[in-house]
Amino acid sequence: MNNGTLPGDWKRATVIPIHKGGDRSLVTNYRPVSLTSVVCKQMEHVITSYLRQVWGKNNWLYEGKHGLRLGYSCESQVITVCQDIADSLDEGDKTDAIIVDFSKAFDLVPHGRLLIKIANSGVDSKVVVWIREFLLGRTQRVRVGGQLSEEVRVISGVPQGSVLGPLLFLVYVNDIWGNMESLFADDCVIYRKIINNEDMDKFQKDLNRLREWVVENKSK
Repeated sequence: MNNGTLPGDWKRATVIPIHKGGDRSLVTNYRPVSLTSVVCKQMEHVITSYLRQVWGKNNWLYEGKHGLRLGYSCESQVITVCQDIADSLDEGDKTDAIIVDFSKAFDLVPHGRLLIKIANSGVDSKVVVWIREFLLGRTQRVRVGGQLSEEVRVISGVPQGSVLGPLLFLVYVNDIWGNMESLFADDCVIYRKIINNEDMDKFQKDLNRLREWVVENKSK
C-alpha cells in the first residue's frame, strides 16, 4: 500500500466462461468470470471495507442503488419499485417506466474515468494509487476444459470474479442519478409518477440525461 505497487501475479487472471443460457455455440451467451490470486483477494477485502466505511460516512453512494450493495439485493429493488407503483395506483395515478440494460457493462468501464470518480469521492490518495495499479497492466487467458489460450492485456473493465470489481462498477455508475428528477433503481429501471404533461416532459428530459451520461461515459 505504501509503495503503490502490486506483484505481477496479482494482476493475472484465468477466465472461465459461464453459460448464461441459449445457444452454447454463441460466445455472447457466456459470462466471463475471472479466477484471480487468493492473496490479492484478501487485500481487496481490506480495500473494500475501507471504501464502504468512507462512503458510508460521507453518504457518497446513491441510496437508490440496490445491486452489489451490502444489505440490498434484486429483491429489495423489486419491492421498492412495486411499492412505488402500487402507491401511485392507489392514488389513481399512473407510472411510466423504462427498463435499461447496459451491454457488457463490467467489461467496458474505462479505467481513467473510473479513477477520476474514485479520486473525487473522498478516499485516501494512497488507495486511489493502489486501485490504479490493480486495474492497469492486467493480463488474462481463457480456460475451456483443459485448454488455455495465450495471455492478452486487459485495457478496460473491472474483473468479474474479483472482490473489488463489483464495488468499482458501483462507483462507475454512481453519478447517473445526479441530474435526474425521476427515480432511478440500479441499471434496470427509471420511472416517474405521471400526473400531467409536465411530468411527461420531465421524464423525457431524464431519459435524455441518461443518454448523455452513456455517451459521456462510453457505455452502451
